[in-house]
Amino acid sequence: MQAWVLLIASVLVVWVASLGKILHTVFCQSMVSHPSNGEFFEKKNILLVIAHPDDESMFFSPTLNYLTSRGHNVHIICLSTGNSDGIGNTRKDELYGACAILKVPLKQVKVINHMDLQDGFGKVWNHTLVAKIVEEEVIAGDIDLVVTFDQYGVSGHCNHRDVHFGIRKLLIDLQHRKVEAWALVSTNLLRKYCGPVDIWLSMLFAIAHPSKEALCLLNGHPLKSYHAMAQHASQWVWFRKLFVSFSSYTYVNTLRKMKV
Repeated sequence: MQAWVLLIASVLVVWVASLGKILHTVFCQSMVSHPSNGEFFEKKNILLVIAHPDDESMFFSPTLNYLTSRGHNVHIICLSTGNSDGIGNTRKDELYGACAILKVPLKQVKVINHMDLQDGFGKVWNHTLVAKIVEEEVIAGDIDLVVTFDQYGVSGHCNHRDVHFGIRKLLIDLQHRKVEAWALVSTNLLRKYCGPVDIWLSMLFAIAHPSKEALCLLNGHPLKSYHAMAQHASQWVWFRKLFVSFSSYTYVNTLRKMKV
């Protein structure tokens, strides 16, 4: 019994210490003129490309909070309405509500409803079509940098993975333009559900890579992420509440630069 009490107490101490590290690091970065992530220092037009409404809150909120707090001009394109249950219009409105919480201008949030880009585990998306749609948004918004999923797509969802390969196709098509793309690094199951504790491994990952190839972005406002996800009322069931509370993606994002 004492061993269990000691184990639980140790986990709580590490959890609280990790949260403290996040808040301390974010506070210190806000007090200096040149944050450590130099690649994201100069204000840029940045496009987040997601597959479904709620991806921005469940997976990318540390990135969005980091970028908006530093004055970047953030755009979001969601490549489907999430209509697998027939409530695409509702989910579209929920996305706008979440983006308001995350400080992304609603005029810069675009939701695509294409017959060949429908939400579903068995729905395969054409990479060329994804690249074409995103390219139009890149040109229209004079985008400097794109952020999206990596090849596994965090959860392994086929739509997430197709978005990644569509952006990879886009980079090949836009080699004449200086557009960068960064992918959210997928982690194993243990890291995925260890909450803020994962910041230590994420920071080590970023340190182990050249500064211009990997970034570790800490979320100074994890409660904002919770409130943003709560705007997706149709999806806000008990297991997603647990996910947002215990997922490392609520507290930290590790981004890796995509190469053609």
